Amino acid sequence: MVLDRKFYRRSPHQRTEQDSGQRLSFVDVRKRFDFRGIKIGRWVTEAEKARAAGLFYDALVDLMTILQGPELLVSLRGTLAFQYGSGGRPGISAHYEIGSRTFALAKNAGPGAIAHEWFHALDHYLSDKAFSDAPGNMFASEAWLRDATPIPHPINDLLFACFRAVMLDESGENPSDLFRASKAADRANGCIYYADPAEMCARAFEAFVQDASISNNFLVAGTKSTEEAKMGLYPGGAQRERINAAFRRYFSTLGRALIQSA
Repeated sequence: MVLDRKFYRRSPHQRTEQDSGQRLSFVDVRKRFDFRGIKIGRWVTEAEKARAAGLFYDALVDLMTILQGPELLVSLRGTLAFQYGSGGRPGISAHYEIGSRTFALAKNAGPGAIAHEWFHALDHYLSDKAFSDAPGNMFASEAWLRDATPIPHPINDLLFACFRAVMLDESGENPSDLFRASKAADRANGCIYYADPAEMCARAFEAFVQDASISNNFLVAGTKSTEEAKMGLYPGGAQRERINAAFRRYFSTLGRALIQSA
């Protein structure tokens, strides 16, 4: 079972049973981050539930710290719901459901996918905040690529700079190395997946999170030494540095704005 294994975590926010006074539950997760709802699958045992709740809580604390924002950023102002061991899809360890604004982790296969799926949720949430004419089922990254009408705002400009760093080269005129590698993988597989703008941006975000000084492989894993990474399906080299810098500028500015408005 996946949750039986030991997960690596290096974080300034270490929690002990003495600190919390009791074992964390998903009720604590919902209260701290104000998720719209949390649903746990009926086949998740109490022991699995308790173990997962603590790991998930710590992962979200680490994500919040990396992004330099408050709790409401994690739950997207209380609009995001979460499912654990419920509502999964066959063969898929984690997914974001655009219709219900829910991200779900499979009971035994979701760890390491939190950052990726959370970014899908953010990408969807920002679509109508960044563009005036994006359809409700479109991610902001796709809207940007399709030249939707941007809503003028300095923070949106920083978001667009992130998309540009992911999908275009340094000149801003040609496809990026990440896009080229993703396109090649899709051509070999006979489908469009890796080169989808939302997928490219989610993998780029994973790399940004994994490169942070905080390490948590329940939150993110696999952007450096996996077969996908070797194929160039995660950003590398100078492009990775540009993407990380763009994400840092965006999230530090967004975090300050959210904290000041809270």
